[in-house]
Order: sequence, then structure tokens, then C-alpha cells
Amino acid sequence: MELIQNTPDLSAYLAADEVVDHHHPLVRETAARLAEGVADSYDYARAAYEFVRDTVPHSQDAGDPRVTWRASDVLELRTGICHAKAHALAALLRAEDIPTAFCYQSLLHDDGSGHVVHGLVAVRFNGAWHRQDCRGNKPGVDARFSLDGERLAFPVDPQSNEVDYPVLYAEPHPVVLSALKAAPDRPHLWKTLPTAL
Repeated sequence: MELIQNTPDLSAYLAADEVVDHHHPLVRETAARLAEGVADSYDYARAAYEFVRDTVPHSQDAGDPRVTWRASDVLELRTGICHAKAHALAALLRAEDIPTAFCYQSLLHDDGSGHVVHGLVAVRFNGAWHRQDCRGNKPGVDARFSLDGERLAFPVDPQSNEVDYPVLYAEPHPVVLSALKAAPDRPHLWKTLPTAL
């Protein structure tokens, strides 16, 4: 699948905003700590990925009812669904000048009741984009940081009408962000997440 930037300006994929608040002291401190002793930007990107994947539990897996969406809140509260974790990873990567995009899949819901939009990031290295999924591993899920073939949590199943969306967004998709911001808790969010983009 060819990944398509929704804006040609690469600097848009380094920007800070209300969600990807990589100017926040906690994001900066975390990035600085992760950058200590790494050899290069690739090693930093892998360290940041593994930090978010492994130390911020996915709130559904952990049974945590809190909803986070701002990167600094995800890092402070150590909880979030896939989208929130993607926001946190993007902030850590952009803090170290690694272009990072938001991208999405439409997957069958856990309970088989229809589809739900799943959030990932893509990082740019060596002139190409590479999708990464930091949602967190669990039995049956073994996602890894990779620039050499995707190691995502959920490869799509076209027979189930699952979809990989090719567009790379500089900012979180508005329908996803609206659902996160409006949800009083995760059980509510689970019913209101978008089913498609």
C-alpha cells in the first residue's frame, strides 16, 4: 500500500498543537530521558515506541475508565486507547525532529458488532514512511517497531471488510478527536468511536 501525505509540507509532521503538545515540560523531559545514550534517531524512535507501547497500558486492556487524548496527559496518567497512545508517541518523536504522521485502519470491533477506527502512526526515515502500532501487546498481539516490513498489532482482513487507510495526517483526524474529547469515560467512548473515516 502506498502511503499518501495529506499535506506535502513535511514540516507539518513536526508541528506541536493542542494534542501533540511536544512543547510541554513532561513531554520534553520524557524525550530527553529516552534520548540519553541512544546512538541515533532510529534508536531513539525505537526507544520512544517501546516506551509508549510497554509503559502506557491500553485502557481497554487494563480496565481503566479514564479517557485521554492530549499527549502530555497520556504520559502523565499512563493510560489511553490506541489513538491516545499514538498522540503520545507522535509528540515524543516530533520532540526529537522525527516527522510523524497519524494513520488509521478500520477493523472489526472486539465483540464483532461492526467496525471501529484504529489509530497508528507513521514515521519517516530514509525518504519513506513506515507505519507503527504502539497500542500495546497482549496475547495474540505482537507489534514491534520496524522499518523493514510492518509488524502491526492487527493486519487487516479484507474478507471482513477491514481497511488500511493510506492517508497520512499531520493532525489527528477530526472525527476521532471529537469522539475522544466528548467521551466522559471509556465505556461511553467504546460506543461512540467512529466506524470509518
